[in-house]
Amino acid sequence: MSELHKFLFDGLPVRGAIVRLTDAWTELLARRAGNSETGAYAPPVAELLGEMAAAGVLMQSHIKFNGALILQVFGDGPVKLAVAEVRSSLALRATATVSGDVPHDARLPELVNAGGQGRCAITLDPQDRLPGQQPYQGVVPLNDVQGDKLGSLAETITQYMRQSEQLDATLVLAASDQVAAGLLIQRMPVQGEGNLAGGAGAGDDEQRAQQDEDYRRIATLAASLTREELLGLDVPTILHRLFWEERLLRFEPRQGADGPHFACTCSRERVGAMLRNLGADEVQSILDERGDVEVGCDFCGRQYHFDKVDAARLFTEPGKQPPAPSGVQ
Repeated sequence: MSELHKFLFDGLPVRGAIVRLTDAWTELLARRAGNSETGAYAPPVAELLGEMAAAGVLMQSHIKFNGALILQVFGDGPVKLAVAEVRSSLALRATATVSGDVPHDARLPELVNAGGQGRCAITLDPQDRLPGQQPYQGVVPLNDVQGDKLGSLAETITQYMRQSEQLDATLVLAASDQVAAGLLIQRMPVQGEGNLAGGAGAGDDEQRAQQDEDYRRIATLAASLTREELLGLDVPTILHRLFWEERLLRFEPRQGADGPHFACTCSRERVGAMLRNLGADEVQSILDERGDVEVGCDFCGRQYHFDKVDAARLFTEPGKQPPAPSGVQ
């Protein structure tokens, strides 16, 4: 069962979260493997996508936001685009567009950032947008400040948090064909001020220095978590191994129906809107060539079929549409 655990370090401005995606992750992979047109992801691609899904849940869990958090990486490697979307309900979905061969040992630089032009974008898309409101998006390169390629998704997101939120963070991610998991430790602002300037808001230099030392200690412990431990151990065991000398305040975990779960927001209405955006001439050319229009959802694999009557309804004003064929939902 997929689960999200959040916790605080008692008396310290540091918080954390652990996510373990099990059934949600295996369902996502199974849907891709069951798609006859695409087939299963190559293991390095699946690992990247699992890390993105876990990271998306962790980031979504730390913001007060009603909508979708969309994490994307794109560039000039064989993975042209990888997307993970997590809604405030912790409903998640993910997909990747792959072109060409994927080396069995490929990591983030080889997968997405072969030419050094890769990017990571994080978008917050409100569920109920106000008129004229646009989603917020932040974009960072898949390179560090010296221009060297970042070696992992965790490094990329940590860099994003430091640049966009001005908060220190430590992130550990891992994924296999059965589990996608992540641990996030984040330093919280003190008295509403940023803390990258040495713990601003503390009473004096000694207090600031102690806060720095506390965070460094916790971050070092978190960074010691291995891939095998993150994927193979349960959450209580991980927390005890890492932080047994710390005082943790743990929140009720989110699991089951309230926890991370696979869900897709595609619908026939949304596909119809996409076809209308293509235009009547383009849709008609597809009908002339194939007899119908078939659109598959990249996230869940569901297929949508539109015949000539369906297409006519898309481009006819309400009240003047032909009757829907029997069996159309």
